[in-house]
Amino acid sequence: MRFLIDECLSPALVDAARQAGFEAYHLVHIGGVSWADWRITAYALDHDAVLVTNNRMDFQALYERQEVHSGFLVIVPSVAREQQLRLFRVALDLLASLSDLVNKVLEVHLEATGARLELYDFPVTSR
Repeated sequence: MRFLIDECLSPALVDAARQAGFEAYHLVHIGGVSWADWRITAYALDHDAVLVTNNRMDFQALYERQEVHSGFLVIVPSVAREQQLRLFRVALDLLASLSDLVNKVLEVHLEATGARLELYDFPVTSR
């Protein structure tokens, strides 16, 4: 699994992903500073990368138009860098047991008791 870390999140998430055995890149490191959300989405799609962001609303609107995508991971809410890292590591523990996030979203929520993970299909498939 490959991750593209949004510039609104700490570059330290790249190191955490790599230490967990994943490939990861931060927008700052690939020249993506100030890219529009649509361009970030296109890059993630072109590189089969799971986008990691805290900007759920804008990216949901872009990803719901995609028939197939590598998935995205949302850290909720916008938190300090240390908390981002802690929440991302919780997500990485779950992702180690999954083969991919194709057409899925993983949300990591900060709660008083720790972190809560929510994994769901996106776009939602009709049943």
